[in-house]
Amino acid sequence: MTATAIPLSILDLAPITSGSDAGHALRNSIDLAQRAEVAGYHRFWLAEHHFTPGVASSAPALLIGQIAAATSSIRVGSGAVQTGHQTPISVVEQFGILDALFPGRIDLGLGRSGQLRAELVAKLAAKSRPGGEAARRRPPRQARMVDGLLIPKPFSYAALAGSTRLQYLNALLQQPGAATPDYRDQVEEILALIDGTAMSPDADAVVAVPGRGAAVEPWIFGSSRGASAEVAGQHGLAFAASYHITPGTALEAVEAYRVAFRPSARWSEPHVAVSADVVVADDEDTARVLASPYGVWVRSARTGQGAMAYPSPDEAARHHWTAEDRELVADRVDTQFVGTASAVADQLETLARVTGADELVVTTITHRHADRLRSHELLAQEWLGRAERIRAHS
Repeated sequence: MTATAIPLSILDLAPITSGSDAGHALRNSIDLAQRAEVAGYHRFWLAEHHFTPGVASSAPALLIGQIAAATSSIRVGSGAVQTGHQTPISVVEQFGILDALFPGRIDLGLGRSGQLRAELVAKLAAKSRPGGEAARRRPPRQARMVDGLLIPKPFSYAALAGSTRLQYLNALLQQPGAATPDYRDQVEEILALIDGTAMSPDADAVVAVPGRGAAVEPWIFGSSRGASAEVAGQHGLAFAASYHITPGTALEAVEAYRVAFRPSARWSEPHVAVSADVVVADDEDTARVLASPYGVWVRSARTGQGAMAYPSPDEAARHHWTAEDRELVADRVDTQFVGTASAVADQLETLARVTGADELVVTTITHRHADRLRSHELLAQEWLGRAERIRAHS
């Protein structure tokens, strides 16, 4: 399969732009999903973020229902449910309802957010103990090119995880004293509840209604080699690697997943989707202007403020950049695909070739909704046009 013959999908955050509000952001996402369906996109996934002034997608299941109701054929799903803040039964029942209403169209993406932050905090504590830092010190990895794809130096989230503010906000997402189970255990319980194999200690069947027998398509979202990649592979699930968030470790996540993969009733072979952040316009100069606020926006998230309302190009131009600022966002800015539809499609083909992706997922944020619509429209026309030309000559 050639790169442009693979499906192209969208990951949306319901971005709130400066001067706007959550209501406009959510309605814009519904509008984008409707247009994406017409344009030929395969899936429309909703991210989950909390305490972020610039993101309205805090409850994906609710928004999935609204978008599925406003469309008719495009698959709609979570990218991804933050399992650190929900029980398996609550996840299965929510997505069981969605599947009952929109059968065969719902994707259940599962992520480790919450658990991952707790692990980072524990690592920080371990390093602070005598001898801890020396025992865990590793040579820093540097940026490199892999067959035309930039793999930047990995970004460390350790400092963010140690933020007192973020630890407090994370605690607000759980009941007092609640402990999040191991990620593998959560995924296995979710699968068992869907498949109808969950049993109580007394060997009685545990039936989730709705949920049992739901035709949802489970996906595991991962950012590096580790628990997510291993769980996805060992259970024969589809795997989504986030090149758009963690470009420095996305390739190793895909490799770890493939190594761990065992065939299942769901997938007989590994199935990988890889995400990229893109901005497309009619000419490169316009695309560069539209993408110019991205670095400022990423900086707001990585300094622990929570992603700010997405600024306009003029607002972003007034930001005073320090060397530390630029270093903080370099991996994300350097791996954003920006330009004409042809140029961005070329970069996506490289991403697909290097990662061996079976699907690609793009995410785009611009200050004006019209520019975001145009970006997705131009890219779909180019991507699907290439696929048509390939089929015509095959």
